[in-house]
Amino acid sequence: MRDTIAATGSLGKGVAVLDYLAAAGPSALPQVASGTAMPKSTVHRVLSALLAHGLVERDAGAYRLGSRLVELGRLASQRLPGVAEAATPALLWLRDETGESTQLYVAEGGRRVCIVSIESPHSLRTIVAVGAALPMEVGSAGRALSGERHSGEPAGWTESVEEREAGVASVSAPVYSSFHAGASIVAAVSVSGPVERTTREPGKRYGPLVEAAARRVTESLGPPAVPPSSPPASSSEQARTSTGKKSSGLATTASWPASTS
Repeated sequence: MRDTIAATGSLGKGVAVLDYLAAAGPSALPQVASGTAMPKSTVHRVLSALLAHGLVERDAGAYRLGSRLVELGRLASQRLPGVAEAATPALLWLRDETGESTQLYVAEGGRRVCIVSIESPHSLRTIVAVGAALPMEVGSAGRALSGERHSGEPAGWTESVEEREAGVASVSAPVYSSFHAGASIVAAVSVSGPVERTTREPGKRYGPLVEAAARRVTESLGPPAVPPSSPPASSSEQARTSTGKKSSGLATTASWPASTS
């Protein structure tokens, strides 16, 4: 029993270190110890174990997340092949329409995990690796997944400017399991790029397009809740008609489709 408790404690400390590095980026030992509120000797043992398993890498005295996490995240994301497959055409379309990098995120263990990533053709672009686990608390994708938004934003999308990374802005919209009442948010479509191109108000530029892409993914997951004689508007129509519309906020049920019709 004592060994089991010790193993659980060590695992918890390892996760705490990984969470800190994910949020803070490359950090020296004293920074990790301070950020996790653990003794330096303990953090050193934890980091040594993570290094041995490829979960952490060290360069010039700073520790960062290891490349093995990307592969583990990719394998974990294969649990949702239907969502990833359904989203890829819409993300390609969104990339071509905006010229910026596009991603699909799902909620996993209190974080948002990228399960599809399509890069911009520009040399200066946002790069998010498939399997990357990012904080839910910062960035537009986290709010889209949790059903939140900034004050004054339309119900269909949310934006962020330099929240998680300096010089980067993004716009995200929720993907629902269907258009039926009670449907849940299963993913978030996101477009991101350098502020010099996206501007400091990226929602005005990309919001309707991101919302249209998210709607395409939702449509591919289940039939829309409309009569056969009244098909849903095309994505281009959605992009045109959704501009400037306001509502009380992103909901965690399928009230969003109604706001884009």
